[in-house]
Amino acid sequence: MSRLNDRRWAYLAVVSPVIFGTTYLLTTQFLPPDRPMLAATMRALPTGLVLIIGTRLPPPGWRLRFALLSVLYCSAFFPLHFVAAYRLPGGVASVINSLTPIIVVILSVPWLGMKIRPVQIVAGLIGVLGVSLLVLRSTAALDLWGVLAMVTCVVMMGIATVLTKRWGHPPGMSAPGFTGWLFLLGGLTLLPFTLALEGLPSQLSTRNVAGLVYLVAVSGIAAYAIWFWALKRLPAASVTFLGLLNPVVAAVLGWVVLDQALNSWQILGAVLVCVSVVMGQSLRLRRRVALPSLR
Repeated sequence: MSRLNDRRWAYLAVVSPVIFGTTYLLTTQFLPPDRPMLAATMRALPTGLVLIIGTRLPPPGWRLRFALLSVLYCSAFFPLHFVAAYRLPGGVASVINSLTPIIVVILSVPWLGMKIRPVQIVAGLIGVLGVSLLVLRSTAALDLWGVLAMVTCVVMMGIATVLTKRWGHPPGMSAPGFTGWLFLLGGLTLLPFTLALEGLPSQLSTRNVAGLVYLVAVSGIAAYAIWFWALKRLPAASVTFLGLLNPVVAAVLGWVVLDQALNSWQILGAVLVCVSVVMGQSLRLRRRVALPSLR
């Protein structure tokens, strides 16, 4: 029954990576150009303000944890993610990002007391291969700072995911409330940097306003509330395997909305990604008896 419940939660949790997969289309077609800090702040701060409504303050023993996780998820992650997006082709960034499930599986050994099964690494490598076939082009250029930024993002996301799974939520705090406080702290940290480095746009088109509303309401509030809700109920590796669907959704939207052609290799890559995601949901890490302390 537990395995069946996990699969049911996974079916609902897939909404989150599907929404994240719309980010490329949203950024290139709707958001104000060259405003990475604004996009990062708008994704974090309003999400936090809405989701903390009706919740209590994090208890004193949790505040340092919230501060650390807000850096890993928001105030450091978002700017670096946008640096990578501006300096790297989307395909290169997606391939680097596809390493996240493997990192989570590895970190789960010392921090969650799990044992790695070789088939899990195989599933992760299939995902990397699938994403590479789907999005990587022979003309893709590598930028050192872009690569470093994206690798740092992947490591931070892996660490944050495993720590969230290990620490859980404060007693009595829901997943939306937990998400809200993380994003509020991250957004408040980003706000002064956004005002100092970019300022506010002098004018916004109707298209820009629609993009920002979607960024806040759907890509921020809805997507991250679902993601943290799923992380509370599913193994950490299972949730990160779902994230491999991001480039698949982006490629499909590019084909449908932007009339970008998909060749046979890309279709094969999408199939391999789906295989990897299914394997990631069907495999469960076995917990060791002794769980090491982590303070």
